[in-house]
Amino acid sequence: MLYKNAQLLDGDFRLVQADLRTENDRIAEIGQNLRDEQETDLTGCLLLPGLVDIHIHGCVGADTCDADPQAIRKMAKHLAACGVTAFCPTTMTVSEENIRAALRAVRAVMDAPAEGASVLGINMEGPYINAEKRGAQKEEFVCTPNLAQFYSFWEDSNKSIKLVDIAPECTGADAFIRGAKELCTVSIAHTEADYETASQAFRTGITHATHLYNAMPGFNHRAPGVVGAVFDSNTVTAELICDGFHIHPAALRIAFRQLGAKRICVISDSMRAAGQPDGVSELGGQTVYVKNGEARLADGTIAGSTTNLLKEVQNLVAFGIPLPDAVRAASLTPASEVREDRTRGSLEPGKLADMIILDKETLALRQTIGRGRVLA
Repeated sequence: MLYKNAQLLDGDFRLVQADLRTENDRIAEIGQNLRDEQETDLTGCLLLPGLVDIHIHGCVGADTCDADPQAIRKMAKHLAACGVTAFCPTTMTVSEENIRAALRAVRAVMDAPAEGASVLGINMEGPYINAEKRGAQKEEFVCTPNLAQFYSFWEDSNKSIKLVDIAPECTGADAFIRGAKELCTVSIAHTEADYETASQAFRTGITHATHLYNAMPGFNHRAPGVVGAVFDSNTVTAELICDGFHIHPAALRIAFRQLGAKRICVISDSMRAAGQPDGVSELGGQTVYVKNGEARLADGTIAGSTTNLLKEVQNLVAFGIPLPDAVRAASLTPASEVREDRTRGSLEPGKLADMIILDKETLALRQTIGRGRVLA
């Protein structure tokens, strides 16, 4: 298939006028005046890499911790309709038995791919967190870092865990980080760590920060905390929830200026209420109340989001972030963080034909293409 007359983001995330040709599930070539028996005219459109959500609990009534392959499949289909071509279903701090069942459910879908967005692997947000910064995580299931247990989870998932969270101030954290980093990306999360503790954890092997600014101490000029340690680092990549609710637009702009799109990973952190009307929902065994799209526990604690990556890209552009930076932070950077950037995340010959077509003026979604096939 040949896609003509669109502006596309090339492998360096520059907007260029070019044609793109696919063969089977791959991008075959990008250039000028290409030819193919099948052509699609994309005049007035943008051709961009498919979005990659590596931190998503649920949507449209389904949740990873339902531990049901059908829930993952439901998520995959909905995400494709939102411009997401790949994702990591994300567990929470629930019981050990529930985590194991969820890992097996995700793996089952990976072994028999779903219709819609591709499942890349699993993100474990918990249970190795600080109970004082648990947010919407359930305190009774919080536990100290346990490397032997994590190895067992790794085997249960058939080696499909892509990312695991940890609060580095917890007992046993250093040994956990050293062991887990050999298997997957290790992220700092739900933590009370100060600047010094966070910086030491980065030297030990943490390379990722879960939903920066949220569930961690705030930045202060005398106590810069985790946020300051991330900004002061040259290597750590930070997740951002860009719904305009979790983080003020000015704080988003500051993070983009400080870190750049190569070190920012846009995530949804969405829960089962995403894609549904306001009302009562559930997250990690706790009742959640959604009003005007904002999800909170009964005590007012923010409980995940109801957004999606495409909406966040649109928000970022409205907040003043250049489109190429917003898209890179929602595609190639997250793919890199879960070690999938060799096959997806950017429009380059040889990579999977995971792409989205947007209206150039409104950024509205026209079509989602995954592995060369129309998904939505």
